[in-house]
Amino acid sequence: MTRRSSALSIRDVAAAAGVSYQTVSRVLNDSPNVNAGTRQHVLEIIERLGYRPNRAARALGSGRSRAVTVVIADTTLYGYASTLRGIEEAARLRGFAVGVRVVESDRPDDVRQAVEYVNDPHAGGIVVVAFDAAGAGVLRALPPAVPVVAATEAGGLDDVARPMIFLDERQAAAEATGHLLALGHHTVHHVAIPSETGTSARQTGWRGALEAAGAPVPPVVPAGWDVRSAYAAGQQLAADPAVTAILCGNDDTAMAVRRALYEAGRAVPGDVSIVGFDDVPGAAYWTPALTTVRMDFVALGHACLAALAAELAEAPQPALELAAPSLVIRESTAPPRRELFITTR
Repeated sequence: MTRRSSALSIRDVAAAAGVSYQTVSRVLNDSPNVNAGTRQHVLEIIERLGYRPNRAARALGSGRSRAVTVVIADTTLYGYASTLRGIEEAARLRGFAVGVRVVESDRPDDVRQAVEYVNDPHAGGIVVVAFDAAGAGVLRALPPAVPVVAATEAGGLDDVARPMIFLDERQAAAEATGHLLALGHHTVHHVAIPSETGTSARQTGWRGALEAAGAPVPPVVPAGWDVRSAYAAGQQLAADPAVTAILCGNDDTAMAVRRALYEAGRAVPGDVSIVGFDDVPGAAYWTPALTTVRMDFVALGHACLAALAAELAEAPQPALELAAPSLVIRESTAPPRRELFITTR
């Protein structure tokens, strides 16, 4: 899914001037193949409309730059790394060079340094992986003239007028929660990964599914991006005998929660069912194999690059058909034990 900026484009200038967008591009790039009268007319329209061409698009049109810089806070987590892989694959096919700028944190100095680095025509177009506060901070701070597309949580960022592309995590989380409820679990607990918006799409889908089913909504158990904090969250839930089903914010979180349950003597799925998120390559080979939501982050990266290429060319955005995330049911979910189900009811 995508949400697009309403910024003035080269095609708007062309329509107002009554010429082709190729003619406007030639004027912007000082091509000699435009007669003086047409050039002056187009320049007057540009001035009247207040159009400001992005520098990277002009560099691209004149053959000086075919580059993409990816701003990202983490290159090791599965969703981030897979999105980066998709961007690189698509860029290679289109003949773009790819650079990576890691933003260390959402501290103002780190965000400012990242913005200064990419605010340069030689950086080309920018793809911001804004799954977190650091990426979102860079996205908000980039000057309007910088061509940028962002990969975000479902729904994008309400206060940003940039092209944003996302997978529908909200609906996927609702389906995962519904699967656990359909097995007969009284409710589903949630170990949440961090979210820039405060309430992530995954958390929103989980909560909505519980409320729609009239099931109790337990307090969210927060975890960081690190597995140690997820393990601590798992210990907290493992100590509560009423917990029979857990939706985890990602598969790394599920792995750490599974360890905490094992150490507490609680079997999966005999005592507690677990669902992860992302479908990392090893999820099918855990013991038990992990039920999880498959997210096509590589396709998300491809879509971001396609949208950025259109942005650089000031062309209409391509139609995007991203596959919806899907629940993959494996061995880590099962109906609750009957005696425990009766007790907790």
